[in-house]
Formats: sequence, structure tokens, C-alpha cells
Amino acid sequence: MNMERPQTISFLDHSVKPTQAVVLAAGVARRMRPLSLATPKPLLEIDGRSIIERIVASLLKNGIDRILIVTGYRDRQLVEHLDSRFPGTPIGYLHNADHERTNNIVSLHLAVESLSLDGDLLIIEADLLYDDEVLPLLLQAPHANAALVDRYGPGMDGTVVTVEDGRITGVIPPHQQGANFDFSDKFKTLNIYRFSREFVDSHFRRLLAFYAGTIAQSYYELILGIVVYLGTQKVHAVPVEGRRWAEVDDPNDLALASFRFADNSQAQLDGVHGGLWNYPLTDFCFLRNMHFPTPAMVSELKANLENTLMNYGSSQAVLNQKAAWFLECRAERLTVLNGLSQVYPWLARRFESRRALIPDPTFGEYPRWFPAANTYPALDDIDVDRIAAAGEDLIVLVNPNNPSGAVIDPRWILEQARARPQTTYLVDESFIDFSGHPSLLPALEQDPLDNVVLLKSLSKCLGVPGLRLGFVYCSDPDLVRFLTEQVPIWNLNAMAEHFLEILLKHKPSLEQSYQQSRTDREAFATLLSALQGVDRIVPSAANFLLLRAGADADSEPEILRQMLNRHAIHVRGLGRRIGDGRAWFRIAVRSSVENVRFARAFDESLNLSARNG
Repeated sequence: MNMERPQTISFLDHSVKPTQAVVLAAGVARRMRPLSLATPKPLLEIDGRSIIERIVASLLKNGIDRILIVTGYRDRQLVEHLDSRFPGTPIGYLHNADHERTNNIVSLHLAVESLSLDGDLLIIEADLLYDDEVLPLLLQAPHANAALVDRYGPGMDGTVVTVEDGRITGVIPPHQQGANFDFSDKFKTLNIYRFSREFVDSHFRRLLAFYAGTIAQSYYELILGIVVYLGTQKVHAVPVEGRRWAEVDDPNDLALASFRFADNSQAQLDGVHGGLWNYPLTDFCFLRNMHFPTPAMVSELKANLENTLMNYGSSQAVLNQKAAWFLECRAERLTVLNGLSQVYPWLARRFESRRALIPDPTFGEYPRWFPAANTYPALDDIDVDRIAAAGEDLIVLVNPNNPSGAVIDPRWILEQARARPQTTYLVDESFIDFSGHPSLLPALEQDPLDNVVLLKSLSKCLGVPGLRLGFVYCSDPDLVRFLTEQVPIWNLNAMAEHFLEILLKHKPSLEQSYQQSRTDREAFATLLSALQGVDRIVPSAANFLLLRAGADADSEPEILRQMLNRHAIHVRGLGRRIGDGRAWFRIAVRSSVENVRFARAFDESLNLSARNG
């Protein structure tokens, strides 16, 4: 590798303010493959604008037009793109011919050696997106040397730093972040730095030259770590304080950045069905028990994480037995599922010759897997007269119903099942624990009915949807045998199995969580019903509320957009599904503090939508 000092880069306009920006854009971006196979990562687009275009525009907007971009991978593509976007702008380019075998420490060394600085040096990596107000935080900071930082959070990786009294006091690369590393008090640098000319010309330039020549595959954060460790210069931390930014290393990062920075964020959440842990929002769309599992249970899961990650789970018979101990029923009547959704295609195949009756509206899997089914009203009180008079021989009861929260007395279901032994009742009790009504399971355990098939998603009531737990309970041996034939050899992951084991010790806490959820639901309903823009709230026996706004259905998308973009709240709109021309929303019951925040945001969004309408 040729480490000779490259030719100094000249710029057309030297009358601009004395801050020089170096943008590092040479990398091959292997982690971004396959997206980067034909396109350099800086040219990947978010909402129609490339990453590098956004960076250059932000520099120019802040009066920095002495810009040097270090290129490497597909450099001609990059230069042509910027020339077309910024015609006449004197952007300098410096090619790192050894970009395939070196890392950004070499790119930065080449850039620093090429420049005759007469002011501060601004360093930016070309895989960053950030709000317009982020860069001025660094430019206006009253420090000679400074870095933008944010508290470590979900989705961040790589080198982290410690901060004390506004200064970076430690730089910790990934290889020093062991299994028990504590991220709670750490910060992530945005990889945007401002260094003084004096610092660059003394310490920084010499260290860069040495390490670029000896450890060419390292990152320039190595130099930052050495400087901080030696204490030769203070590097101050400038927090971004909640402003948006994103580092884009792989396709997942790009998708998340697209959500954060695109105008159509709400549309990007349509159909995702989860996976929101890295998204900067509060989820009032998907449903779970907010008061379980307990902190002690989470600690126990963490303590056994290595074992559960590195071991196979048990056979289906063992899983059924462990679940049966928790449910206090006979294991031979139980089929534990990898989430309740696993069973729908099996049931559709098993009962394909039956005439089915399902609620309307209800959970989308039922109309999906029983598309020819007739329906009965279930928006308010469930039409039990229609059910009792049904000529269909397969009746689906979602109790409480989703999305309305309407509930049927379980004793009525048992009476119907006993009176009509030729009719099969599929009873989904995924939300029964929040209703105050008992499950059918104890009664069926004592007095079996082969025509009642009990379904339940455990993930929602146990507060662990990420573990995917559910079950089918039935005393019909033919159906149990059929289900047993469907399940794969390893049907649950080991962590879900371990969770079933520790559940036995925490039943009192589980019951308390249901009671707290019911209390939160009633308080939340009272809060929402007081809002001027709320037309009605359907009485619910579940851990969610179905609400109709005074607005029409056409206003619903705008309300959802306002909730997400202005308040970072994700909620489900159901106006088109219910189809009465009004705006409907199903709202998860979360913690009392979050529920209050939702009510305030929803009130503001309703009022804003009404004014815009």
C-alpha cells in the first residue's frame, strides 16, 4: 500500500468560513449486500434522496462548502451522482485506491494529509442520516474538540463511549463488550466529529499516519480511544437529545431509517404484524399484558439465556406436559403451539367440509381460513340468538371478541354445546383472562365435550408475544391425533419452553396482572370518553378498546399519520373494515402513564384533523 502524502486538494472558493468537512465514502459495504452489490451505500435512497445527497445538502445549508469526499468503491458512480445533484458546487474528491483492503482509518489519513487546514475539521461518515437541527449542535458547541453522541439504545451497535462531566472518558470497541457488558450508562457516537486545527496538526495527524501504516484495517475510532486514554486532549460529548438520526450498516438499518425519515411512515407499518422493537414509537396497535412477566421472571430468563440459546427444546409430549402443569389439565388433551396462528391452516383443512359461522368483525385469521363462512354480528353485544338458531355445523366464538371486546357468558356456550353435540364449537379464549369470566377449560376438564375445541394465544395474556405460545385443548381423540401429526419435531424454541417452566412459580403475580389490566382498561375508557372528538367506546372485556371517532372514515388515515409522525404512537385504524363510513380505532391498553399520553395525543390529532378537514 502506498502511504506517500497525496497531493493537496484545492477548492475553487477559499472565501467561505474556515471549516473543512471530510466525508468518508470509500467502503465496500459488505454488510449492506445484496443492496450494495451494484450501488455504493452512500447512494442508497431514503424517500427519494440518497444518503450522500442528504449529507452534502446539510453541510451546504450550514455554510460549509469546503467539502472533501473520500471515495473508493464504485467511485465514478458516486461522483457522477453528486455532480448531477450539486452542479457548480466545488466538491473535492480523493480516491482511496486501496479501499478493498483497508478501513476508514486509511481514508481519513489520506484526507488529512491532503488538506492545508485553516480552521476546524469536520468528519462525517457517509452512512448517516440526521435531522437538520443535528449538525448545528456540533458546529455551535463551545469546545475545541467535540463529538455528537446519543444514549445507547435498541438498534445501535459498534463502538460505544463513556461520558463524564460532558467529556468522553472511555472508548469501548465491540471486541471489549463481553456477555455481561452493561450498555445502560453508555453512549453511541454518531460518527460526526469536529476537531480543531491545532489538535489535528499535532496529535491527530501523527497518530493517523502511524496507525494507518501499521493497522490499516482498523477504524479511526482507535485514535479517539488513544487520545482519550492518554488525556492529551479533551473531547467533549454533544448530546443530540432525542433528535432523529440513523446509522445505516445493513438492509435492516436501511428499512428502519426509511421509517424514521420518510413521509409515509404509517404506510410502512401496514402489514408488518410486529418486529417493532427497534422502531422509535409506542405501540398501541399490538396487544399484550403490560404487567407480566414480572422483573424476577425476566431476570431468570436472562440468567438462562445462554443455555436456552444453545440447547434444543423438548419433544411435543414433554411440551404438552409442561403446559398442562401450568393450565392444570390433562396433557393428552393438549397441543402446545408455536403461537395460536400455527393452528389455523390445520383447522381449515380438518373442517374444510363443514359449513362455518364466524363473528363479524373479528380477528382476521378466521375470515382468511374460513372464507366461505357465514357471519353473525359481534360489534357490540354478540348476537347469541343468531348463534343459537344457526344451521351451520362449525361455529367460531372469539370470547372476548377481537376487535370489539364483546363477551359471551361461558355457561351459555357450554349449554349450547351440550344441546347440539353434532355441531363443533371453536372457542378462542385468547383474551378471557382480562374479562373477569372463567375459562371453559376447568369445566371441560371435569365434564368433557368432544365438540368443543378450545383455542388460546398465551402470548397475549402472558405478555410475551415474542416467544410465540398458544394451545389447543380438546377431548376428541381423533382431533388430538390429527393435531399431533401436524406438529414438527421441535415445535417450541427452548426459551419459550423455559418460560413455561418458570410460570408455575408466578401464578399469583399473573392473576394480579389481569386485575391491574382490568383497572387500567376502565380508567382508560373513562379518559377517552371525555374527549370531544370521541363519538363512542364499545364496552370491552379484553385488554383493548374499540373507539369510534366523530370523524368520517376518510379522516382516519390522517389521524393515524398525526399520531405516528407527531407523537410516535402506532395505533390500528378499522374504519374500512367495519365499513359504516366512520373512523374506528382499536387501542391497546398499556400502562396508566402511557394511556394518559395516548389520550392527550389522540385529542390533539382529532382536533387537528377536524381543523384540516
